[in-house]
Amino acid sequence: MKYTIRNSTHLTASKNDVWQWITSIDGISKEMSPYLRMSSPRGVTSLATIDFTPGKRLFRSWICFLKILPIDYSDLTLQSLDEGLGFVEQSKMGSMRSWRHVRTISPDKEGCVLTDEVSFEPKFAGPILSKLIAAFFNHRHRRLSKYLAACK
Repeated sequence: MKYTIRNSTHLTASKNDVWQWITSIDGISKEMSPYLRMSSPRGVTSLATIDFTPGKRLFRSWICFLKILPIDYSDLTLQSLDEGLGFVEQSKMGSMRSWRHVRTISPDKEGCVLTDEVSFEPKFAGPILSKLIAAFFNHRHRRLSKYLAACK
C-alpha cells in the first residue's frame, strides 16, 4: 500500500537561506537530529554542489538511529534539483518498495513556505511505518521552525 504525507511550514528566512539549508548536509542533519542521521561521503557538504545525472544514484547514505545504529539505507537519487525552488528525490531504500520526496520552496510575503511531500510504499509494517514517517516529518518541520523562524 502506498502512503503520502505532506507538511508545509511558513518561514521568515529568505528563499536563498532556505535553499542553502535544505541542500546542505549540516541543515539536513540538524533537521533529523537527535533521532536520525544520514551519512554522506567525506567531503560532501551540499547536494547543490554535486554534479548529478537525473535518476542516477549519487551515493549510498546510511540512516542511523540515534546517530549511530544503522537501521536503513538510501541510494540517494535526485530526479531534479532546481536552485532556489526545490528538488525531487526518488531513491531506492532498504525498507521501501518506493520512496519519492518532493521538497519545494514557494515565495511568501513574510519569507517563504517550505513543503515536503513524501510518497512511499513500505516493504513491511506499512501502517506503523507511515505513522513513524509522518511523526518524523512533523519533527523535521518543528526543527525547521526553530532554525529558520516560523511565521506567527
